[in-house]
Amino acid sequence: MSNVFEFNAVSRAVAGTSAAKASRRNGNIPAVIYGGNGEPELIELNHNEVVKSLVNEAVYSHILKLNIGGKVENAILKDMQRHPAKTQIIHMDFMRVVMTEKLKLNVPLHFVNEELSPGVKEGGVVMHSMIDVEIECLPGNIPEYIEVDLTGLQIGESIHLSQLVLVDGLEIVALTHGEDHDLPVAQVMKSRGGSDEVEVEADEADDEAASE
Repeated sequence: MSNVFEFNAVSRAVAGTSAAKASRRNGNIPAVIYGGNGEPELIELNHNEVVKSLVNEAVYSHILKLNIGGKVENAILKDMQRHPAKTQIIHMDFMRVVMTEKLKLNVPLHFVNEELSPGVKEGGVVMHSMIDVEIECLPGNIPEYIEVDLTGLQIGESIHLSQLVLVDGLEIVALTHGEDHDLPVAQVMKSRGGSDEVEVEADEADDEAASE
């Protein structure tokens, strides 16, 4: 991994809703770090600094350096809650990382070569059933993203999880549960031209994605 992201944090002594609200009023984000070989610890981070870091998509799939009052912990961002109406992060969950133990996390999918797809050249539209995928690997093998190559896709065809090209050491969690979980990642559909047939095809694709 070429990028190193460091977040500065301080310990938070008091738990509860009132303490979390006070943290937010002071321009901070209440958070917790757990897992690994340590006990859960309440912390808080500066909201503006976090927002600047989150501009980089790689933050979500990299090991982070979490500096808690001078003590640095390796961690991943496990969960983040945003305010439903404001541009505000209201809580973050970090999970400690043990470099010798496998972990599960979601990494983004990057769709490439759409313009080379025969189906797209014929007027089809690419529909994305997923934007990320859960993988399992050692921390040192976490990819920034997984590429989905659409080069050969015809109208009506799709790419499934089992067709994704992975580097050594990566495993897609869904595929460990059997063939029924080999779900579509992307497919090329006829563009909506107003015909009932096209609308039915698109609705069927929506139903398939919803059944996941």
